[in-house]
Amino acid sequence: MSDDNQKNHLKAYGIVYYSLEAGLKSKWLLNYDGGAFLIENNKIVENECKIRGVSYQVISDAKSQLILQEIAAPSSNQDAVTLEKAPKIAVYSPKDKMPWDDAVTMVLTYAEIPFDVIYDKEVLNDKLLLYEWLHLHHEDFTGQYGRFYGSFRTTPWYIEGKQRAEKLATELGFNKVSEEKLAVAKKIRDYVVGGGFMFAMCSATDSFDIALSADGIDIAEAMFDGDASTPNYQSKINYNKTFAFKNFDLIKNPTTYEFSSIDMTRKRKIPKTSDYFSLVEFSAKWDPVPTMLTQNHTVLVKGFMGQTTSFDRNTIKSNVLVLGENKVNREARYIHGTKGKGMFTFYGGHDPEDYTHRVGDPKTELDLHPTSPGYRLILNNVLFPAAKKKKQKT
Repeated sequence: MSDDNQKNHLKAYGIVYYSLEAGLKSKWLLNYDGGAFLIENNKIVENECKIRGVSYQVISDAKSQLILQEIAAPSSNQDAVTLEKAPKIAVYSPKDKMPWDDAVTMVLTYAEIPFDVIYDKEVLNDKLLLYEWLHLHHEDFTGQYGRFYGSFRTTPWYIEGKQRAEKLATELGFNKVSEEKLAVAKKIRDYVVGGGFMFAMCSATDSFDIALSADGIDIAEAMFDGDASTPNYQSKINYNKTFAFKNFDLIKNPTTYEFSSIDMTRKRKIPKTSDYFSLVEFSAKWDPVPTMLTQNHTVLVKGFMGQTTSFDRNTIKSNVLVLGENKVNREARYIHGTKGKGMFTFYGGHDPEDYTHRVGDPKTELDLHPTSPGYRLILNNVLFPAAKKKKQKT
């Protein structure tokens, strides 16, 4: 899985998933050859590698034992993690076509990793219990329709989307979309607390936490829900209810395309040519989870924009790990934490291979980016729930 040896990093994750589904023994070799995978030899898997264009090597049992001994040496910052089973994956997404694409859905499809699409009805009916891994993308859990009101309120897709959301909320027994979305956010919270793994990108990260923090408070203005917001609602926000963020200020102007001070999009002064973030190095033997999540063939990853591009370090809770950051701009791009028995990862930005990706832009063709480091971080999150759990030492 190094930069030199692998032709298609993204499809390699699909090969590992395929092997796990087939019941083959697999190990993730953390910090070894770019985070390589050691899979029990099988002709069917070899054929799949050839068909999908994934680079591989067949090695002897003696060679594999030497590699594992090298990795186990106390002086090496490496580890071999056993992968036990292919996690069942759910993608939270509206059933209707939206004028933007979902990077996770695209990369799962490209890597040939199976997933189910679920939405509010399934979440409220406790269907999350069927899955080990849940993805949220470009969603607004605050009931403000993505805060697209200022620029897109007269467009057909905005008007139709608002009507569909209101109809769904009514069908599910809620008076407002904001109330229905809060109920969904709380179900997802309970899923994580109970032991689920949740991965969110773009606006699903901060809007999820904002919705939880505003439980019992109306932060939506009349154009969103038909009535006025709670007076002085900022002072009533409860940061104890959030997963990752604290001490943020909500944006009160409803025509502003921004939720809060969490996001750095409007505060960053980085030109596209120098917009990169670096992955943090962890101890593979002591902190296997963050090490799994940061496996890559490069420590420097191209930045990319989104409604929520990155997170202001001043708004991140102290118990949340920063996995990727731009130190110069004091922004976190990629963070991880635990909640109850489960875990969550938040990844800023919309599409790792489309720097701005505006509403209505064509989708990214991943055949052109088979070794994308930014997309590879997404797939790390897909596989890490498959790892055999061992007690973390820090």
